[in-house]
Amino acid sequence: MKNALPVAILALMTGSAIAIPVTYNVDPNHTYPSFEADHFGGLSNWRGKFDKSSGTIVIDKDKGAGTVDITVDAASIDFGHAKLNEHAKSAEMFDIEKFPTATYKGTLAKFKDGAPTEIDGQLTLHGVTKPVKLTINQFKCIVNPMIKKEVCGADASATINRSDFGVSFGDKYGFKQDVKLQIQVEGIRAS
Repeated sequence: MKNALPVAILALMTGSAIAIPVTYNVDPNHTYPSFEADHFGGLSNWRGKFDKSSGTIVIDKDKGAGTVDITVDAASIDFGHAKLNEHAKSAEMFDIEKFPTATYKGTLAKFKDGAPTEIDGQLTLHGVTKPVKLTINQFKCIVNPMIKKEVCGADASATINRSDFGVSFGDKYGFKQDVKLQIQVEGIRAS
């Protein structure tokens, strides 16, 4: 009988696993913050992406909570047009010499069936920080059969006004300042 209490406590503890937040490192090979911006007030839409990003996502599915901390290399901007890429990096637009990175820090919100549907965060772009809420259009976690590790992925979107961040080039030519963000992100569970 002396050993019954410790055995009962051990059985109780192992029977109910304690959930803890899980950290995922952003997979730079499967993460591309992309965007769509106007050209001459409706003449056409230009689409681009940033090729280099890093960061972490922490998820506590049981509590319906988590955080996002992402850094984007502004010099990795890619419109698929070399001359436009160089102009976007210049002081007239992103001024990457002065502002080499953009960051997004936020809180996962409105969980449904264990998955977040929004991120309430702060975007810092061109040295200006403003609140930006992202809608998570799709979210999924699986064990990736190729790397044999748990991964989570999401597709998120929002619309921002780029002039709010001091990137207003083209406004005098009638360029619309709204930019649609489409963010594809995958994270690999940290060891």
